[in-house]
Amino acid sequence: MALKIDRGLFKYDFIDNHAILCVSVDADVKEVRKRYLQIARRLHPDSNLTESAAQKQLGNELLSKLVNPAYEKLTSDRTRAEYMMILAQIGKRLVQESTSVTLNSNLARQLAEAANLDHFYKSAIAQLAQTQYDSLEQALQVIGQVSELNLVYLMRSAGKSSTAPPPHAQPKAQSGTPEPNTAKNTPPEPAPPKEDLIVEQYVRRAQSLIDKNQFAQAKVELQDALKLEPKNSRCHSLIAMVYLKQNQLKMAKIHFDNALKLDPNDETALQWKPKIDKALGQQPSDHKVTSSPNNKDKQPDKSGSGGLFGGLFGGKKK
Repeated sequence: MALKIDRGLFKYDFIDNHAILCVSVDADVKEVRKRYLQIARRLHPDSNLTESAAQKQLGNELLSKLVNPAYEKLTSDRTRAEYMMILAQIGKRLVQESTSVTLNSNLARQLAEAANLDHFYKSAIAQLAQTQYDSLEQALQVIGQVSELNLVYLMRSAGKSSTAPPPHAQPKAQSGTPEPNTAKNTPPEPAPPKEDLIVEQYVRRAQSLIDKNQFAQAKVELQDALKLEPKNSRCHSLIAMVYLKQNQLKMAKIHFDNALKLDPNDETALQWKPKIDKALGQQPSDHKVTSSPNNKDKQPDKSGSGGLFGGLFGGKKK
């Protein structure tokens, strides 16, 4: 697959790294990193066990040739400064060449006319980010669409003090059929993105993995979710259950405690925390770990008879 994009800023011999990651051109390093982790998890071959070999190869190619370089460019202090300087210059250039700019996507045309530029732009970016890499074969087209949004945003931002009009008239004339909402002065804008949607995706994946008894992978999903939203009681309660099923009672207790601090009515935490407290209280205070120092953090309750985990879940002793 040739990774060639000829829309938006890419038409100006410029690699639009913001479009590759589907973040706004004013996104900070923290936002860039958060988005990169989402994409990397989607594209990495080890994360897509059910996909074909061809899909895995395509995902790895997108990751190594586009996504990783874009992330490095936007997070390195030196390269980021140079990149942003060039981006600002392109914006000024686009203002001078606005009459020759053409747009292909309806979303970019709507942005060219949107009354609230910043709101519409960031909402549209967030909307596209939700499905950007769902279809790997369509990923380059989506990147091109995002780059067109970046182009319009840069042009309008740089031209706020200029009399140059946004590039909306010419693209509309190119369409043979009327566009929806063209009769309205201000088209309906996408709903503002909800921060918890991303966390919810992590939670759903984690729950699915837990149902399959894939606790290690579920824990990774929930840890990433908590990085984004540390005060999510549901995440704390769910990861506590993962630790509980791994017989790591102390870690389970910590997260159940956190869940109850954030939501005193959390049913799962209310059900299991007293049992864990009782189980931990029954451990001999003079218990000595006879394994090597490297194993000092392991729970001393993993016995051949099922240990505390077996007792908590009603398992039969063998």
